[in-house]
Amino acid sequence: MSGGRSLASCLSRLPGKAAWLSALFAAALFFVSQAAYGQASIAEPPAPAVVNPMSPQMEALQRARLSVDKFFEQSTNVVCTENVSQAVLGKNGKVSYREDSVFDYQLQSTDNSGALKLVESRDTRKAAFRDSSRTLLITNGFTGMLLILHPMFESSYTFESAGQDSVDGVTYTKVNFHAVPGSASPAALQLRGRNYALPFSGTIWIEPQSGAVAKLVASLDSSLEDLGIKEMRSEIHYAIVHFHEPEESYWMPVSAVIDFASARQHWRNVHRFTGYKRFRATIRVENLEAKP
Repeated sequence: MSGGRSLASCLSRLPGKAAWLSALFAAALFFVSQAAYGQASIAEPPAPAVVNPMSPQMEALQRARLSVDKFFEQSTNVVCTENVSQAVLGKNGKVSYREDSVFDYQLQSTDNSGALKLVESRDTRKAAFRDSSRTLLITNGFTGMLLILHPMFESSYTFESAGQDSVDGVTYTKVNFHAVPGSASPAALQLRGRNYALPFSGTIWIEPQSGAVAKLVASLDSSLEDLGIKEMRSEIHYAIVHFHEPEESYWMPVSAVIDFASARQHWRNVHRFTGYKRFRATIRVENLEAKP
């Protein structure tokens, strides 16, 4: 696909004709070194480490951590249709202006040299009518917010149980996350050439058996009014998508709602992902040796 765009944060010139906002996903490599232990005495073997039992909620969180790499791997194998609605809200919370677009969408991931890199690819299927007098928010990258659970951001958040929630007859485990002050973040704001890490905290809904994330809600811990940001909130929903020949099921994003408010204006973008199609690349080797 053409039109690939790195998931870099792009919010610039808020008072201008178009405001840009997206999640910044940093590629990073963490090395874990094992501690060296002295040779233990045969007569006095070391006592076994005391392992505290893990709660069911934290077990579900551990499964979710293990499922993140699988999610990004599966995302590379599918394409879908993305419908984007960009809206400006009035003081009463009602839509005062809206533009709708349709794209062919794919989230691609690579781990060359051990560093995870995410790239969104969009081909325009239906362009929206543009009113040049309107300031709109363009959002990218929020389907990759699962990086909050990725090992390279493990030290950036604390997690705690938030009980359970039943939705359509399915019981999900809820886990709250809080940004550690001053730590790296998978989401950042780029403004006037500078990057500002966004301290997101929120709640994750996890299917406890598979560890798949069904819902993720994130918002700023505090306002960034010195940067012109009063409020920012994102809500991403994931669901099972079934494929045939072979029979497989992937958890994929189905919607993302992003609210962004400055002191003077409130934007709301809604992304909907439908029509998932799986593809596989095959290589055929032929003997091209000339026949006698």
